[in-house]
Amino acid sequence: MKMDKDKNSTIELAKSVLTVEAEEILNAKSNINSDFDLAVQKILKCDGRLILSGMGKSGHIARKISSTFSSTGTPSFFMHPGEASHGDLGMILENDIVIFLSNSGESEELLSILPNIKRLGAYVISITNNEKSSLSLESDLHISLNVKKEACPLGLAPTASSTVALALGDALAICVLELREFTADDFRKSHPGGNLGKNNFIKVGEIMRRGNDIPSVNEKAKIIDAIKEISNKMLGFTGVVDVNKKLIGIFTDGDLRRALLKNHSLDTSLSKIMTKNPKFLRESQLAVEALNKMEASKINCFLVTDEQNNLVGALNIQDLLKAKVI
Repeated sequence: MKMDKDKNSTIELAKSVLTVEAEEILNAKSNINSDFDLAVQKILKCDGRLILSGMGKSGHIARKISSTFSSTGTPSFFMHPGEASHGDLGMILENDIVIFLSNSGESEELLSILPNIKRLGAYVISITNNEKSSLSLESDLHISLNVKKEACPLGLAPTASSTVALALGDALAICVLELREFTADDFRKSHPGGNLGKNNFIKVGEIMRRGNDIPSVNEKAKIIDAIKEISNKMLGFTGVVDVNKKLIGIFTDGDLRRALLKNHSLDTSLSKIMTKNPKFLRESQLAVEALNKMEASKINCFLVTDEQNNLVGALNIQDLLKAKVI
């Protein structure tokens, strides 16, 4: 019985921690104001680097935020305030922006290096839970955490406050990413390792649809034949091939609508209304090249040929998703 009681109390406590942190994150929406927008604009227009710093738990959060910025197109690094006062301040240049994270806003390590950083000419943004703290008042710009309650029952360990700081850092990074028009291809360039990096070398031929899954009709087919093939293969188009299986055209849902509007009958030959010399992919191309071509042409499905122009496959955006290319 005692074990069940302990289990229940643990579950309830865990739920209360998540409830407190979730509520404080929702309350943080009130911090998204003109100061937040100014911070985004400053970071976006920064000619230097974005440097984040903090002590203790705030330092760990600062490291993660810095990493997020670096991976999304904004050069950034973490500077330990203790090391900064012993030479690492030399890493800061006039065109840089420094973001200080401190729950209390009274961290001695940060306050001790703040005058030197301002003297260097760098722009200082602080994120604290005290708008009247020394760090907040001495910064060029301040963003308030506005956390009312920590999830820690003692009210001592930074819990909700560190969670909100991380969430605000993510919000800053994503806003900058969007305004910078940072793309999935840009993201892949900074992530050559791990599964993401491995997927950069997947070939179209490894993930394309083959055999009976390829929508295809011969050049003597009629509109009614194309409708059946498109319906069966469910890709929204069909390839048109000659007697040697060479790709000579494509017929899409859009072509069908246009043909019907022009009063073509279902017995009309596809050779008269198909799109000739369609865009296609080679099975030897990298899958990321296929993604780039889809984005550039705003077409999410392609037929695939070999070097002799034989129709050998079909690829759509869902295939790229399954292969984790996107």
